[in-house]
Amino acid sequence: MAPSHALKCCTRALNWIPVLFINLVVGWSYYAYVVELCVFSYLVIFHIFLTMFIWSYWKTIGSRPASPSKAFALPRAEKELYEREERAETQQEILKKVAKNLPVYTHAAGGAIRYCDHCQVIKPDRCHHCSTCEMVNNCVGFSNYKYFVLFLAYASLYCVVICATVIQYFIKFWTKQLPDTHAKFHILFLFFVAALFFISILSLLCYHLWLVGKNRTTIEAFRAPVFSNGPDKNGFSLGFSRNVAEVFGEQMKYWMIPVFSSPTDGEINACGNNIQHTAEASKEEIDGNQIVSVTMESEP
Repeated sequence: MAPSHALKCCTRALNWIPVLFINLVVGWSYYAYVVELCVFSYLVIFHIFLTMFIWSYWKTIGSRPASPSKAFALPRAEKELYEREERAETQQEILKKVAKNLPVYTHAAGGAIRYCDHCQVIKPDRCHHCSTCEMVNNCVGFSNYKYFVLFLAYASLYCVVICATVIQYFIKFWTKQLPDTHAKFHILFLFFVAALFFISILSLLCYHLWLVGKNRTTIEAFRAPVFSNGPDKNGFSLGFSRNVAEVFGEQMKYWMIPVFSSPTDGEINACGNNIQHTAEASKEEIDGNQIVSVTMESEP
């Protein structure tokens, strides 16, 4: 077995550790809450949030990132010229020639066409290759961003239910009013773990809700996309309501359910001073996804 292949297998195995850890924590919390504490009054709402939490989580890690259309790949003749050419300037001329026929509106900071040498495609707008995950458990991209946000939301609610219903037992623990059984240790750790997870998850949830409202990816939050007339951090914003609809869909009845409900397949929808490119026009120009991962980095 080649060392590089062995290293890749080890990396893939390590990527499953966070998944295993989360499932173990959830499994233990279920045992502590339902079996040890037996808080029957809240079992219905507890199981509702637990079900939605697990559903959203597995949809997040189980949804494959979308890939760019074949139209973003270089035609054979241009690809051969590109691979034979050693001068970067000439390579860029080849890429610019091909990109003229594609709905690509952003470029690198220096004006270069964004090209992925690994996937051998011109990068669609807002698209980035992830050299870390390589599609293993799992980039957050357009195809699973809604699931990710719902996962954070339901995880927060799950922790809230636990903290709100366990705090009375937690107080009794500190005032030494609980029977001296091993259940009291479950109470202590259950409250602390839920509280710590809630604080960390809530901050991440608020950040991503802000990104949804602005229609920005995590990368764009730190580095504004560059258009023909310069960088513009709001270049893809359609207004708050339409930005939310891009991720959650136009029908509110589907917003809180982890099913795909976006009105588009990820095509560029940008407005402002840069471009006006609707989903319908994009579909006429190219049959592909654009706010995606080619095995791409975390993006909405």
